[in-house]
Amino acid sequence: MALLLFLLLVAVVLGIIGVAAEGLGHLLIIGIVILVAALGLIAVRWSQRAGHRPIR
Repeated sequence: MALLLFLLLVAVVLGIIGVAAEGLGHLLIIGIVILVAALGLIAVRWSQRAGHRPIR
């Protein structure tokens, strides 16, 4: 969980720097890629957790 929150924080910071600083658009792209990777990890963990419910 801490890794996902860290990835989201890094993505937001890189995105803000990429938008605010002139000529650093590549940081925005890197931030978007990290954000997509973090959301993918969240989706994988969420789907794994949903599949392990005991049958009653």
